[in-house]
Amino acid sequence: MPAPQIVGIGGTTRPGSSGERMVRAVLAACARKGAATQMFGGTELAGLPHFAPENPDRTEAQRSFVEAVRACDGLVIGTPGYHGGVSGLVKNAIDLLEDLSTDTRIYFDRRAVGLVVTAAGWQACGVTLQALRGIVHAMRGWPTPVGITVNTVDQKPFDADGRLTDEGIRRQVMLQADQILFLAGAAA
Repeated sequence: MPAPQIVGIGGTTRPGSSGERMVRAVLAACARKGAATQMFGGTELAGLPHFAPENPDRTEAQRSFVEAVRACDGLVIGTPGYHGGVSGLVKNAIDLLEDLSTDTRIYFDRRAVGLVVTAAGWQACGVTLQALRGIVHAMRGWPTPVGITVNTVDQKPFDADGRLTDEGIRRQVMLQADQILFLAGAAA
């Protein structure tokens, strides 16, 4: 059986954002368990033109992104909680996946989707996680039972070298990776 393909989506225009690092941490945990991973971080997402459904022409970056999601077995989607909602950068990438609407395996059908939210407060964490779950359900995906939220005011999950040091968050990352891979295997 080939290695499951897991795609990460998330980040901000700020290099090294906590959200992008969290998505990368989940992908790294999936890779340690045998998955092949691919990341579309803030830099890649910022390079995607605004989604325009009336314009079927796609840039190479848009086509590469859509093809990676089309071929994957699972995803990790991370967003900052901007005013209690999904960031425009991440939402634009998700909107581009409308290109999967006519596929045999439409949108996120039979794909496990791990969700990660980083925000400056617990309220924004909770409502943004719920918004992401709603999006994934609308796109026929399977959100993992474990959703990861990081309150960047109260929690500092990474040390100065970028290593994940918070033990509670590390356990959530490992559990979410296990759930993604379990669901990805169940869909195979």
